[in-house]
Amino acid sequence: MAEAEIVEGCRLPVLRKNQDNEVEWPLAEILSIKELTGKKLFYVHYIDFNKRLDEWVTHDRLDLKKIQFPKKEAKTPTKNGLPGSRPSSPEREVRKIPELIPPPVVPPAAGGKSLPVPRKVDIVSPATPVPPPPETTQVTVFPQQAPCDVAGVSAHTVMLSQNGAVRRPSAPAVQPGRKRKSNCLSADEDSQDSSDGIPSAPRMTGSLVSDRSHDDIITRMKNIECIELGRHRLKPWYFSPYPQELTVLPVLYLCEFCLKYVKSLKCLQRHLTKCNLRHPPGNEIYRKGTISFFEIDGRKNKSYSQNLCLLAKCFLDHKTLYYDTDPFLFYIMTEYDCKGFHIVGYFSKEKESTEDYNVACILTLPPYQRRGYGKLLIEFSYELSKVEGKTGTLEKPLSDLGLLSYRSYWSQTILEILMELKTETGERPQITINEISEITSIKKEDVISTLQYLNLINYYKGQYILTLSEDIVEGHEKAMQKRVLRIDSKCLHFTPKDWSKRGKW
Repeated sequence: MAEAEIVEGCRLPVLRKNQDNEVEWPLAEILSIKELTGKKLFYVHYIDFNKRLDEWVTHDRLDLKKIQFPKKEAKTPTKNGLPGSRPSSPEREVRKIPELIPPPVVPPAAGGKSLPVPRKVDIVSPATPVPPPPETTQVTVFPQQAPCDVAGVSAHTVMLSQNGAVRRPSAPAVQPGRKRKSNCLSADEDSQDSSDGIPSAPRMTGSLVSDRSHDDIITRMKNIECIELGRHRLKPWYFSPYPQELTVLPVLYLCEFCLKYVKSLKCLQRHLTKCNLRHPPGNEIYRKGTISFFEIDGRKNKSYSQNLCLLAKCFLDHKTLYYDTDPFLFYIMTEYDCKGFHIVGYFSKEKESTEDYNVACILTLPPYQRRGYGKLLIEFSYELSKVEGKTGTLEKPLSDLGLLSYRSYWSQTILEILMELKTETGERPQITINEISEITSIKKEDVISTLQYLNLINYYKGQYILTLSEDIVEGHEKAMQKRVLRIDSKCLHFTPKDWSKRGKW
C-alpha cells in the first residue's frame, strides 16, 4: 500500500520496542502526517498507552496489511438541532480518571482518644465485600502470629467501632491463587490519575485542571523536541504552549534559575551574563543539607511562575496552563551546589481552596525521578497543612505516576502510625479514622480509600477491624529502610497567611 493512502485517523500496528528492548506491534492511531527532507513522517498515538509514548515514526515501522481506515458517518445533529460537521474517525481512547475518594461516608462525630495497641495478628476473610466504615468508627489492630480462630481474633488487627476509636488489626489473609497488592509502591513522580472512588468532572474555577472537551490534534501532539535546562537535556512528554516560532527549533534553551526561554545557546549565554538569580525568587522556608524549598507568590513573581507552568506542562497531561498565576502559591524544591540552587521539582496550591486542596499541580523533573524526591514533595505539602492546622488532599485527576506516588505515601504514612500503636494494659489498641486524619493531615476520604486499597478493613462480629499481615509489615519495613529522604519539621520556617483577609491578592 502506498504512503499516499495513509490518512489522519487511520489505525494500524506500529513497530516499537518495550522497556525490555523486545519488539512489539501495538495498535496506534495516525494523528498527523508531515514531510521532512523528502521523507514522510507519521505522528502516532499508541492506543491504551500513555500519551507520553507518542512519537514520529517512518513508513517502514507501519504494518500496512492491518490498516483500519476512519469510519464514514453521516452528519449528526447537535444539541441545538443543527447538523454536525466534525469528520468521523475510529473511536478515540477515553480513559476514565476516577478520583481518590471512596463512596460518601457518614459525617464524623467526635472521635475518642487512641489507646496504645498491642501487636496481635488475626486473619479475617469476610465472604462479602466490606462497606466503608464511618469516620467515627473505632479500629482495633491485631498482628498476625497464628491462624485465625473464628471464635476469637489472634492476629495483628485494628478494630473500628462506632464511638470513634480505631483498633489495630493485622492484614487479612490472602486467598489461595490471589496475589496481594503491594502496600508500598516505589514510583516517585508528578501528580494526577486513577483510583478507588467515584469519578467526577474536574473543577474549572480558579484551578489548573484541564478541560479535555476542547482537545484538538494540535494539543494532543508533543510540540517541543528537546529542552536544555542547566546540565540536563529533557525530552518533553506532552504539548506545552511555548511561542510557536520556538517549537520548530531542535533545542529550546532555558535559564535554570529564572526559567526564561531563549532560542539559541548564544542567547542563553548572553542572558546568563545579565541574570543575577542563583535561586528561585521568593522566600526560602526550608533547608536541610543540600535540599531547600522556596515559596513563590504567583502575583509577586508572575514571570517566573508563568515560565514554571510552561515547563511543567511538558510533563503534565491532565493540567492546563493559565497565565493568571495570581491565585496560586508555588513551592520549589532545589538542590544546592557551588553554582547555585537547581530546581528539582515543585508543587502549586491555591491561596484559598474551598475544597481543602493542598496541591494543585505537583511534578518532579525527569532527571530526578525515582530517587525519593516525589514523596519528599508530597510529605512537604502535608507538613505545611499541619502548620496550617488543616487536612488536605490533592486536586484530581492524577497522572499515572502521581497516583503511584500518592498511594505509596498514604500507605506508608498510615501503616507507620498503625504499627506504632501500643497499649500498657495488653488490650488491643484503638484509633479512629478522624485521629489518623488529624495526626497526618491526610483527608479522611483518602485515609479510608487507602485502607480499602491495602485490603486491611474487615467487618467481624459487628466491628470493623484492620488486620496487618506479616507480608504487609515486612514490605512496609523494607520500604521505609529505602526511604532516606524525609522532611524535618524543625527545619521548616513557615508562617501561614490568611488570604481571605487580604482582599484581592
